[in-house]
Amino acid sequence: MNIAVNKTPAELAYDGMLLPHPRLEDWKWTNLRVLIDRPYPPRVKVEAAKKDVERLLKRDPLAKLAHARIVFVNGEFAEGYSNLPAGGDVRVKAHLNGLDADSEPVLDMNLAFATAGVEIEITTNIDAPVEIVHVATDAEARTIATRNKVKVADGASATLFETHIGEGDYLSNSVIDIVLGAGAKLDRVKLEIESRSAIHLAHALITIGANTVLRDFTLTSGARVNRQNGTLEFKGERADAKIAGSYLLAGKQHADTRLVIDHQVPKCTSRELFKCVMDENARGIFQGKAIVRPDAQKTDGKQSSHALLLSETAEFDAKPELEIYADDVACGHGATSGDIDHNHLFYLQSRGIPEAEAKSMLIGAFVGEAFDTIGHDGVRDVLTRFAESWLVNHKEDAR
Repeated sequence: MNIAVNKTPAELAYDGMLLPHPRLEDWKWTNLRVLIDRPYPPRVKVEAAKKDVERLLKRDPLAKLAHARIVFVNGEFAEGYSNLPAGGDVRVKAHLNGLDADSEPVLDMNLAFATAGVEIEITTNIDAPVEIVHVATDAEARTIATRNKVKVADGASATLFETHIGEGDYLSNSVIDIVLGAGAKLDRVKLEIESRSAIHLAHALITIGANTVLRDFTLTSGARVNRQNGTLEFKGERADAKIAGSYLLAGKQHADTRLVIDHQVPKCTSRELFKCVMDENARGIFQGKAIVRPDAQKTDGKQSSHALLLSETAEFDAKPELEIYADDVACGHGATSGDIDHNHLFYLQSRGIPEAEAKSMLIGAFVGEAFDTIGHDGVRDVLTRFAESWLVNHKEDAR
């Protein structure tokens, strides 16, 4: 990799060294050379006032559900705000290794700029969720880059939350590397509610073994620009993965998700479901690619994305891709987009429910199907309330 780390991402973009552009197929709808329109210097150390960190942590909707919290403040591990689990069931240690140079721009940027990370090793069944919280306080524009690794041992199970909260103008680059052993189970929920001025770039690298169960859900709502990549590799037979997500976007927010599901072995099942809501001039993008290798016979894979457009200027683009090299498989995809159902809206209003409340109920019902992927009952309830209040909250924020 040829990256000069003393340059800002904007300077790198000017040099054509790092940031992607629409001529690259995977980035055709997200031009970071335009969207990153100011310098975000890397490795800028920002001291955070205690009251600011505590105020931001209180915005975390998942805080009361987590048993253990691992907190990063402005890209640095903050032990004073963390609540690390006692005993040996969950092991946490410093981590900033294990990522090789790659042709993927988000990973390359993380490799160049990451300043902190932890490795979490789960060795048995953990009922109470573990949460990784990334907090960014208001300060000068800068790049915040972290890299974490999660290992779930053979036969172990856990629920993992990953939350991103912030205020001010910054670029967040987050990479997480997840490895599930044979017979392991993981229920992962990511909540992105960054500052509306922020840029959020993320990559999840997931490898799962035989007879594993993965439930992965991401709610995207905060940043000005959001690009999330995910790669999932099936390494053992009879594994089952359900990947879901929702967008709640307004104003000029831009969110782009790119997922690659790589079936390498037989008899595995994958499901992808995205339910996205866009209002005003927001733009949402979903790109899903499923690869079925020659040895991956009896693969069962389905992918679908659905968009609810609340204004005539909102936009949603979907790009499903299938690469199938095996002959005994069942794979498919589908995508839809449309306006809110006015018959349903009229029905609710005719029973005395105000229009804004009726729309919120319909939005909650629309994204609720994606929430059903989450195994943790408490999280589904929290996110449903978040979705139902989103329409009112973003209208108030715009005033």
